[in-house]
Amino acid sequence: MQFSELNLEDSVLDALDAMNFRECTPVQEHTIPVILEGKDLIGVAQTGTGKTAAYLLPVLNQLSKGNYPEDAINCIIMAPTRELAMQIDQQMEGFSYFMPASSVAVYGGNDGIRFEQEKKGLTLGADVVIATPGRLISHLSLGYVDLSKVSFFILDEADRMLDMGFAEDIMQIVKYLPKERQTIMFSATMPTKIQQLAKTILTNPVEVKLAVSKPAEKIIQAAYICYEAQKLGIIESLFKEQQPERVIIFASSKIKVKEVTKALKRLKLNVGEMHSDLDQSQREAIMHEFRNGRINMLVATDIVARGIDIDDIRLVINYDVPHDSEDYVHRIGRTARANNDGCAITFVSETEQNKFKQIENFLEKEIYKIPVPEELGEAPAYNPRSAKPKGNSQSASGKKRSCNGNRERKRVLRPARHRQKPESGFKLKSLATDQRIKARDCLFYIRR
Repeated sequence: MQFSELNLEDSVLDALDAMNFRECTPVQEHTIPVILEGKDLIGVAQTGTGKTAAYLLPVLNQLSKGNYPEDAINCIIMAPTRELAMQIDQQMEGFSYFMPASSVAVYGGNDGIRFEQEKKGLTLGADVVIATPGRLISHLSLGYVDLSKVSFFILDEADRMLDMGFAEDIMQIVKYLPKERQTIMFSATMPTKIQQLAKTILTNPVEVKLAVSKPAEKIIQAAYICYEAQKLGIIESLFKEQQPERVIIFASSKIKVKEVTKALKRLKLNVGEMHSDLDQSQREAIMHEFRNGRINMLVATDIVARGIDIDDIRLVINYDVPHDSEDYVHRIGRTARANNDGCAITFVSETEQNKFKQIENFLEKEIYKIPVPEELGEAPAYNPRSAKPKGNSQSASGKKRSCNGNRERKRVLRPARHRQKPESGFKLKSLATDQRIKARDCLFYIRR
């Protein structure tokens, strides 16, 4: 569907045209008409599907009609992180270019000057306030913020906000809002706690649920089946001949991010780190350096996987297997954006094989396994328990088995066939179709 087919004002369509936005994404097609009708809505869709525009466009459309007070706050948008709040604010600037809508972004981690600027915007009245829960409560507690005329209350990435412990903050903010309002909630998942929140703050909502989509076909996906101790060695082998360009490495925790970053710096790689222990100025500086190419590789927690737009990532490395299929899709979705190509490589240790098999089951395909470089020693076989046992059922069910005569490992079989020789002779253009990747071919693809 084209945006021009929706009941949007000319000023909104002009902004979309200027930004070369013409085709709706599925989430926009299904949610914008509902929001324009003034109904409460809960939208379940993953990051990267166009959710921000799905709620910004209809809200701006209604504000452009001029039926709302000019000296009051008309819309509150809640975001779980400062990074997402900043991103929404940037999109707000683009979409509102041809209309007199005002906005202010309110998020923590700034100095006193920034706080005073936020205070000014909140007291004078902004059409749209984009805020993190904790920072907005800080302003509300000082008594100068009036939310009594808010017409639109939007929760973006509601599941993540609850995971981060913002449930009480959200309910506290709701107490300042008028009962007569339109409430819009977007979430990547629909767990019980989200359902309970929806029942509490939404009125007869329309539910729009889009299934977690598969990764884009143009993303080349591959994996290394390896021991935990081999992961750094694989990275070193991947980039020993040439510095990486536009790479994000995802790790499961901020402690792991710090450890991996230190190790990569010892390898003389140009690397930065992104995690929750950094203050706002540090995060912004690192993202600026990365976007401008002064940092080639970014090691990050999942804070970057959701809500950060970086369009030209060439390679995503999952240092750890993501917790579930949805997180996997979020992570590797950082590459192959804006009509670019990209590659995603996952390191799968012995203890992570079951999780990775579940991801393969979700994708309905087997991801090609790149042989571990011979100089790093023998690698474990890929024998996840979720797969049907083959051969000796005792071995598959968890009996200990001697490996190389000097150590025992559970559920690890090492058949001779495991040491795959790299296939030769296939061309780069065939990678996306048959997934037969070799490390050097993948790197060539990334650097071209």
